[in-house]
Amino acid sequence: MGFLAEFKKFAVKGNVIDLAVGVVIGAAFGGITKSLVDDVIMPPLGLLISKVDFSSLKLILKEAVVENGEVIAPAVSINYGMFIQAVINFLIIAFAIFLLVRTINRLREKEAAKPAPPVNKEEMLLTEIRDILKTNADK
Repeated sequence: MGFLAEFKKFAVKGNVIDLAVGVVIGAAFGGITKSLVDDVIMPPLGLLISKVDFSSLKLILKEAVVENGEVIAPAVSINYGMFIQAVINFLIIAFAIFLLVRTINRLREKEAAKPAPPVNKEEMLLTEIRDILKTNADK
């Protein structure tokens, strides 16, 4: 099989396409989550700690060097506010994925717990005959 034919076979498989769809939806979901955190959750949380925006929280290790209004060397800082925001993003995404997986697992459990369809009389008789023949064959 040629290289291109093998690649085509791989690329057209359902799993690869499902994965691609998952990545695209995941990226879109990440954008929604980022907006939820940045625009809805962080402002009230920022007010609670008397800051407006977590992303502006930082520990400045070295001040910027400015001469004649021009920045010669930028400030060196640890941007822990951005880290806090990223952690909150992660927790929200992880919680949403947890709820999704939990719901899917519960649906699967319900499906597995459904009783088997009733067996008709003909199938029962055939099963009994099979079991009798099997018992007689073992003797």
